[in-house]
Amino acid sequence: MNKVAIFVFADTATEEGLGRVVNALETAKEFKTDDMRLYFDGTGTKWPAELAKEDHIANKLYESISGRVAGACSFCATAFGAKEAVKAAGVKLVDEHDDHISVKKLLSEGFHIMNF
Repeated sequence: MNKVAIFVFADTATEEGLGRVVNALETAKEFKTDDMRLYFDGTGTKWPAELAKEDHIANKLYESISGRVAGACSFCATAFGAKEAVKAAGVKLVDEHDDHISVKKLLSEGFHIMNF
């Protein structure tokens, strides 16, 4: 079984960001039956609120893996004004290391890390 942690750093403000989040979601869907965790980090913490909108182009893809979202960086969600929207979208805020997601912990647990 694969152990994969997928991080979305892409911002919501560009087409390039949309492409990156869609690729992250497709990758998450491909690894859905493995030990996969999807995280939103940096400006990527803006995505859960966008993806939760029923009329968003990637909503159905997001919904297909939404039960596998491990969380969003607490520090970054606060810094980029997305904290309340992340909570409203039902995504957990993660604060394992200085209010951030612990990459060291994931690596020590054998996870491969993929960034989008």
